[in-house]
Amino acid sequence: MSNTFRQILSATAMCIIAMMVSWTIAVSAEESAVDEASKPEQAESSLSQEVEDLKKASLELNRDLLILEEELLFPANTQIAVFLSVDVGQYFRLDSVKVKVDDKLVASHLYTDRQNHALSKGGIQRLYMGNLKTGDHELTAIFTGMGPDNREYKRGATMHLAKDDSPKMVEIRVYDSSANMQPDFEFKEWQL
Repeated sequence: MSNTFRQILSATAMCIIAMMVSWTIAVSAEESAVDEASKPEQAESSLSQEVEDLKKASLELNRDLLILEEELLFPANTQIAVFLSVDVGQYFRLDSVKVKVDDKLVASHLYTDRQNHALSKGGIQRLYMGNLKTGDHELTAIFTGMGPDNREYKRGATMHLAKDDSPKMVEIRVYDSSANMQPDFEFKEWQL
């Protein structure tokens, strides 16, 4: 569905752009024929301006088509987005994360040193964006990495989510807990 929709949008955009280009060329040819003898420099600048206007119009059309595609694929009343932030140092180094919604794997990611560094500097990663029916759901995140004393560490965290007609955005936060000298995982629902 997505590829077909994109092909339709691309074909529509290309048709509109082709029509605009042909119209611009026809108008420019007509204007230049009339003014050819008297104002050749003015015709060139007019044509340049029209080409620039056409480029601007095509960029705006492309933006509108992308917004329309996102609205059709992810309607606001069923949309959910899951983000990850990390505030760890000595107790945990993230290697991978898996996200499940109602025991169905929806996202997974393996981390490089560079990505871990970016997350530790305050970066936030979008792990998942999708559609979810109205009702109660269970969101589970399974983390794998290196824990205290460079031992393999695997832990899961779960959140019960009540989905209504508004979009939901959930942040999974991984942070060092100095009280028990281990990483902690918490879910935070963003208010829109």
